[in-house]
Amino acid sequence: MAMAWVALQMLYGDRAKYFGLVFGVMFATLLMAQQTSIFVGLMARTANQITDVREANVWVMDPRVRYVDEPEPMPATDLDRVRSVDGIAWAVPMYKGLTNVRAPGGVLNQVFLLGIDDASLVGAPKTMLLGSVEDLRLPDAIIIDRAGFEFIWPGEALELGRRVEMNDRTAVIVGISEPAPPFTTFPIVHTRYTNALRFTPGGRNRMSYVVARAEDGQAPEAVARHIEATTGLQARTTTEFQWQTIQYYLQRTGIPVNFGITVTLGFIVGAAIVGQTFYIFVVENMKQFGALKAIGVTNTTLAGMVLLQGSVVALVGYGLGVGLSAGFFVATANVTALRGFYMPWQIMIGTAGAVLAIMVVSIFASLRRVMVLDPAIVFRG
Repeated sequence: MAMAWVALQMLYGDRAKYFGLVFGVMFATLLMAQQTSIFVGLMARTANQITDVREANVWVMDPRVRYVDEPEPMPATDLDRVRSVDGIAWAVPMYKGLTNVRAPGGVLNQVFLLGIDDASLVGAPKTMLLGSVEDLRLPDAIIIDRAGFEFIWPGEALELGRRVEMNDRTAVIVGISEPAPPFTTFPIVHTRYTNALRFTPGGRNRMSYVVARAEDGQAPEAVARHIEATTGLQARTTTEFQWQTIQYYLQRTGIPVNFGITVTLGFIVGAAIVGQTFYIFVVENMKQFGALKAIGVTNTTLAGMVLLQGSVVALVGYGLGVGLSAGFFVATANVTALRGFYMPWQIMIGTAGAVLAIMVVSIFASLRRVMVLDPAIVFRG
């Protein structure tokens, strides 16, 4: 206990080195935790429009579709083919596409238009800020997300009853929702399937997806494979389609490389700062360690003192870094472009492991000097 007190006094006594060590760990922790959390949040956003359709557990699409934002229109007859497959409790059509919304005054915005089943309203937004999902049954009704309303009418209070134009047709806003944010910043508009077909330019095939649910007791994976074997269409469970979409962005964009470089640099810079500073701290305290050796303190006890010093630096720096990272997400929770980002507990654990690795390298790089230290150093000039 006495040696622990001595070790802490040595650490706190050199304030410049102590604060430098804490800052190095804090900087590395902040950069790794914050950037990794944003990366995970971005990847989750790519599949949010899949997971938002909570009623369905099977998605059916054209075999050429690679991710959710690249639908290939299918003929309406494919809906009946899917419904005829054994193991399907229900199946409904869905339209997904980009279209332009023109507000009074000439404001033009591109939006994600989601057409959901007229009868069941499967896929309707689950969180409503104003209005009701049932109001979609009204003529020309649409529900727009809060972010979309703020993009089209910046600085104005949320309001129902406003009219916009899509494909030279008038639509009425009957609800304002708060769905999970998409990968891009386009507003999200929900309407009935038949309205979606009227609000977009015509074509021979219009149906983007068939969303379905397996019967109770039937594994969605087995039902999806049965649909593929029976119809020749591509069928994925919600989880499979989610990961297929994420995998597409991982492979076809530079996002993972860019974030990976940033996180790696955070680790390297943190390790360099902490390792060098801790080594200098130990070297500058060699006379104190030598004096302790001269009065009979063992190498094991000295190693414990160095480990304690490194552990205190790691805990304080990690706590500050994680706290600042979490504070960033709390502070930006109401920023429209950053909504939905948070720091998962898995990232906190992973960052702790990275900080531990930094400190282990720093401690063991310095510990050898203490182990081979000659106690006679205390008597030299």
